[in-house]
Amino acid sequence: MSFIKRAFVACLIAAMAASPVLAAQDAMKPGEMADHGMVPTALVGAWTLVRCDNVYPDGHRVELYGPNPTGMWLIDAQGDYMMQIVRAKRLPFAANDKSKGTPEEYRAASMDSNAHYGHVSADDKVMHSDIVHASFPNWDGRSSQTSYTLQGDELTYRVAKPSSGAAEGAYGEVVWRRVRS
Repeated sequence: MSFIKRAFVACLIAAMAASPVLAAQDAMKPGEMADHGMVPTALVGAWTLVRCDNVYPDGHRVELYGPNPTGMWLIDAQGDYMMQIVRAKRLPFAANDKSKGTPEEYRAASMDSNAHYGHVSADDKVMHSDIVHASFPNWDGRSSQTSYTLQGDELTYRVAKPSSGAAEGAYGEVVWRRVRS
């Protein structure tokens, strides 16, 4: 791993370590205490995206973020996480100003990325996630559980109701690979 990538990962982990209490407080109502399950040590660390597809009932796949999407998922020892998935090739806004995009540019920016943070815990077979905030606002406060597999440095899980394609009966399949420094 290059020095720049190691430094980037170190900065993200440091930022994440400093924010778990604030992130948990965002999701809690006054008077509530955070009740996080345990996160297996095998899930702790930095992960890079391998694949993020919708899989349809007939078996065909749609690459939600195009070929070779990029992404990073950082999980700390308490299970607090932050995740971002991005289409590898995206078009810049013509005006070079985020506030002056066209409807087409805003749509592409929304469809070409997915980010959220929250808490993850797991046992040997089931992963539980509690999203605090997400770039897809409908996922704010969402809790879910899913089976997962961890084979070597590759982690695979399903998203029962993906942010796109759920109406067609699809489920999301996401594959991550552990980042080794």
